Amino acid sequence: MLKISNYILLFFFLFGIYCFGQDDPGKTKVSVQSGYLEKKPEFPDAIIYTKDNSGQVYIVHEGVEMWCDQAFVYLKDNFVKAYGKVRIMQGDTVSMRSKYAEYNGNTQFAFASGEVVLTEPKTTLRTDTLYFDRIKQQAFYRSGGTVRDTASTLTSRIGRYYAATKKYQFLSGVKIVNPKYTVNSEQLDFYSETGGAYLYGESTIVSKTSTVYCERGYYNTRTDKGYFVKNSRVYYNNRILYGDSIYFDRNTSFASATNNIKVLDTINRSVIRGHYAEVFREKDSVFITKRAVAVTLRDNDSVYVHADTLRVTGKPDHRVIKGFYRARMFKRGLPPDAPTSGKCDSIFVDQKAGITKLLRNPILWSGENQMTGDTIHILSNTETEKLDTLKVFNNAFLVQKDSAGYNQVKGERLIGLFTNNELDTVNIIKNTEVIYFSRNDKQELVGINNTVSSSIQMYLEQQQITGIKFIKQAKGKVYPPSQFPENARILPGFIWRGDERLMKVQDLFNGKPAPVLPKIQGIPLPEDEGEFFDDIPEEEIDLPEASKLKASDLQNRQDDPKPETRKENKEKDDGEG
Repeated sequence: MLKISNYILLFFFLFGIYCFGQDDPGKTKVSVQSGYLEKKPEFPDAIIYTKDNSGQVYIVHEGVEMWCDQAFVYLKDNFVKAYGKVRIMQGDTVSMRSKYAEYNGNTQFAFASGEVVLTEPKTTLRTDTLYFDRIKQQAFYRSGGTVRDTASTLTSRIGRYYAATKKYQFLSGVKIVNPKYTVNSEQLDFYSETGGAYLYGESTIVSKTSTVYCERGYYNTRTDKGYFVKNSRVYYNNRILYGDSIYFDRNTSFASATNNIKVLDTINRSVIRGHYAEVFREKDSVFITKRAVAVTLRDNDSVYVHADTLRVTGKPDHRVIKGFYRARMFKRGLPPDAPTSGKCDSIFVDQKAGITKLLRNPILWSGENQMTGDTIHILSNTETEKLDTLKVFNNAFLVQKDSAGYNQVKGERLIGLFTNNELDTVNIIKNTEVIYFSRNDKQELVGINNTVSSSIQMYLEQQQITGIKFIKQAKGKVYPPSQFPENARILPGFIWRGDERLMKVQDLFNGKPAPVLPKIQGIPLPEDEGEFFDDIPEEEIDLPEASKLKASDLQNRQDDPKPETRKENKEKDDGEG
């Protein structure tokens, strides 16, 4: 009797494999390759396969392999429900494990629940429930999921996996946790082959040393390099870098920015602008060019420093600005039409020491006074932040335009003193000579003073010379205007450059062509790949009666967030590159 029962079971087993393996027109049936077969009255439409001593139940269908401890096979519906240590393999690329799974051979649609793990070559996805469409080669979850990459862990409430491109698309509460940083984003596309993450919407990358913000960007989680556009900026401990596009390398603590650059120094109340910048965080160094200008707040006003190239170095309490080639500076004056400005080949500013050096062919205008020499130093009071002292070294020359000519003083060295940012005392030292048009109280010309002296002291009020004192006068006198010839009214070395004087901030760029700005290579929104579930009415959905799912589970939900795509945002996206 025992032998007869065994033969009956074997017959059913073989019969089950054979029948379940037959092809209906247009449909390939799933095929059960191994398992202990039985029929139960309470499941009249199902054939039940249970693992035996040889191993788990083994099922195949068009390149998909399934293993489980027990399978309920519904021949009529071409449908399988699998229980206990379920594993589904698609070739050698995608593997899915779960406690429960069901597979529809007609639609090639799978559903898994209970500690679901989807594994592909470089990532592992864990979630509570997962849908997998073999025709589309896509997986989808909306109950929260975690993807572990070789370098990071990604979490989101809604996620979608595209097997063909090995891309994950995450929506709602997207987060990447890496030992070195954390990423938060509204929408994120992650490519498992490269580790590249595309960020859409308000996104941040936060670490101990920096924070990156953007509304469109790319970051490689394996190389730790990124590229950000659209309202992008990088926050360091004491600097903020803004730009139309920003390149970021975490490995070298380096960032560069292109077009409409702004580097804000939050400690020293200063900002640098331009159209190309490089920031080296560990070296406390900023390099900026293309209309580079540094603006520092001093004495409730701003001092502007411009050069073809600016470099800012030093710790926050000791910043140094160096400007190279065609350098210029500007500070508004009182009254506004009497600013302090200058030009030179190179400029050096030490904010802690309160010194500004104009180097190589310098010229400085303080109010109506034009001063030149081999080198010019401007010293500020570091406590009050007001201008304090002016020093001109070698070949010092001061010129002030008069209606009858030019007041001129020359000597080896010039030292000027400021009161409330206005030059009020000037000392010219060694081998000095003066030509000065003397006027009475009615501003009538009464004589021309031409005197040589060892040194001269001049007094100014409202930028005008009001008195001159000669030290160890050698020779000279005040000549009547008619007795002082025109060709003698210019001292050797005189040059008038009043047409170069900077009267407003915009004059910093006079004579310089506007920079040619590169077109930013933007990051487009992803292509619209349609929704995961096809838009089919519930009554038309091919869902076997034995399925745990309801037709409503296979519908796209109105309240779920939808990804921004190129199709839906074409006009806006075109404007953003």
